[in-house]
Amino acid sequence: MHMEQVRQAYGSVADLYIELFGTRQQVHADDLAFIGRHLAGRPGRVLDLGCGPGHITGYLRSLGADATGIDVVPEFIAHARATQPGVEFHLGSMESLDVADHSIAGILAWYSLIHLPPQKLDGMLSTFRRATAPSGTLVLGVFVGDEVEAFDHKVVTAYRWPMDEISARLTRAGFTEVERLERPSDGTHRPHAAIAAIATGG
Repeated sequence: MHMEQVRQAYGSVADLYIELFGTRQQVHADDLAFIGRHLAGRPGRVLDLGCGPGHITGYLRSLGADATGIDVVPEFIAHARATQPGVEFHLGSMESLDVADHSIAGILAWYSLIHLPPQKLDGMLSTFRRATAPSGTLVLGVFVGDEVEAFDHKVVTAYRWPMDEISARLTRAGFTEVERLERPSDGTHRPHAAIAAIATGG
């Protein structure tokens, strides 16, 4: 029910969301640099999970990454295919990720875990680790708070996380943090962070 609720909520505001957030120019330059630094220039397939309108998938492709976008919202996938020619997009859910074990060089989950109930985060990170090749990279974008708590996101309920808690859960799932980027609230945007981690072990 969770993913269906998210699909319906974003589908109902897809045009507005695309207008507000659907281009590369609407992404903070520091965020684009962080994403590119950790996911471009490596051999192998990169998945943009919860790719939304597809603009960051296209950005990764422009940097030479073999990037594929996946999203549960049909309106986003239709827009992505129309505006990012030559880039592969699929309608699907990260909760049923249909890829071979240890076959993916990198995963981007840019604000696509924010609606996940906290009790489901460990399972999702384990799914990401199953899919990721040794030394592959996971990049997350999240909202930051002093404790794990729900808040009234404009589209559907979302959650804030302390960054050290995210890092600890990544470690338990088989990743090691290599860099984080934190940006406090500026009065318009909520406190935000990005974290990059490398898959460890076999």
